[in-house]
Amino acid sequence: RPIRVPYAPETPASGVHWKGPLNRAWYRRPLPGRAGDRRTVLHLGAVDRICDVWVGGAHVASHEGGYTPFSVDVTDSLGDDGADLMVRADDDPLDLEAPRGKQDWRDEPHEIWYPRTTGIWRTAWLEQVAPRHIADVQWRGDPRTLRVDVRVELAVPVSGARLYLRLRAGDRLLVDDAVRVDGAVVERTVQVGDGGFDDRSRLLWRPGPDPTLLDAELALVADDGEVLDEVQSYTALRSVAVGDGRLLVDDRPVPLRLVLDQGYWPDTGATPPDVAALRRDLELTRALGFTGARKHQKTEDPRYLALADRMGLMVWAEMPSAYRPGPTASERLLR
Repeated sequence: RPIRVPYAPETPASGVHWKGPLNRAWYRRPLPGRAGDRRTVLHLGAVDRICDVWVGGAHVASHEGGYTPFSVDVTDSLGDDGADLMVRADDDPLDLEAPRGKQDWRDEPHEIWYPRTTGIWRTAWLEQVAPRHIADVQWRGDPRTLRVDVRVELAVPVSGARLYLRLRAGDRLLVDDAVRVDGAVVERTVQVGDGGFDDRSRLLWRPGPDPTLLDAELALVADDGEVLDEVQSYTALRSVAVGDGRLLVDDRPVPLRLVLDQGYWPDTGATPPDVAALRRDLELTRALGFTGARKHQKTEDPRYLALADRMGLMVWAEMPSAYRPGPTASERLLR
């Protein structure tokens, strides 16, 4: 039967509204053909709980963990006319050592437990990228020195190119940097601001109505001027620590007044119906006088975290627990 992804089959929004146990779910749909010399990457935001992926009959990925994203380059399994995508999700509701959060193991929710979530429940999409492209960007900002460390991982080793980096706070250009690329990893430390009082007060991210984020632009450019890849990102100058039993943000005590946010919606379950719903939850959190949210027994959509950053709200996130603790549950949690 047809299903509307990324809503779990147990939800009304999926069009299935499955009742009772569902140990295994199969998904099938056609993929487009190859896009010239570009690579096609399949992204799955979260599949509960053990996922296997086939493209054109070839097994291309296996992933365990219902709350974490993964991706796979499917280019070599695509024909010129495309190929069938098959996704299989295994999720035994009676496996009490699996991370489950608030998911019930009975057919009907009871006491504090919620309906189950099986299969694809976070956004799935295709991305077409250049053979040489930026695969990941990691940031670390130091509010004491006003420095930013960046680590850029490339999909393949690259030589004969430069990586350009720009950082802005609003309309103010803070960094315009370039570094030679020779390999698959580029690491760089840049100075942001002159360290004066004005810069320190204006550039640091703090909880509240006026957080400062640093918008980033990165470009991978070959020596002949060809732009191989461009990405946008953001970071912040902030630190989080604990001292004398208090939470410290940028070495200052910050009160925690957090709403307990279950992250469930009436028709879509653990999946937000859209980005507007995520924004509305955060707006309500702030309007009710909270400084942030404790996402209860759930990892949240990355877009929720990005919105919270821009709204100056803190998020306390938990990895969903297993019902039965023990070595197997601990291993799964840490993995």
